[in-house]
Amino acid sequence: MTDKIYNVLFLCTGNSARSIIAEALLNKEGAGRFKAYSAGSMPTGHVNPHTRPIVEACGFDLSDFRSKSWEEFASPSAPQLDFVFTVCDSAAGEVCPVWPGQPITAHWGVPDPAAAEGSEAEIAAAFSDAARQLGNRIRLFLSLPIGSLDKMSLQARLREIGRRADETQASG
Repeated sequence: MTDKIYNVLFLCTGNSARSIIAEALLNKEGAGRFKAYSAGSMPTGHVNPHTRPIVEACGFDLSDFRSKSWEEFASPSAPQLDFVFTVCDSAAGEVCPVWPGQPITAHWGVPDPAAAEGSEAEIAAAFSDAARQLGNRIRLFLSLPIGSLDKMSLQARLREIGRRADETQASG
């Protein structure tokens, strides 16, 4: 048994909703085993206010989060990353910085709740649905025997979490 704390970075384009939600969820559910961060390729500079109920339900204050560039995590002074997950399709298609330590990467695309239109209730439902999808993937991730899987097997399992969740959403 290892006491290693794994560093996980969630990436999105704007770093205002999905990646922030994933950061909060993993920091809550993986506390003591994982430290989550989030960043964006083109950060908006603000956290979407509709994330407030989700991060507060995780026990955090919205002010604990900020929209920031992924370049912060490519610098020599950044935490060494063990895992990097893209949570939006546009960030997955972009050329990412070179991450120190060669972390394991996977794409876990989730529809952008910040693009939701309609009433406050409809927008809140889009954010809640994104949080549910990310939470399901994070719980599957947390259930993996990370310490006993080789890097290639772990990579395959992480990518399968994203694909299987996408297939379930498409058929549901």
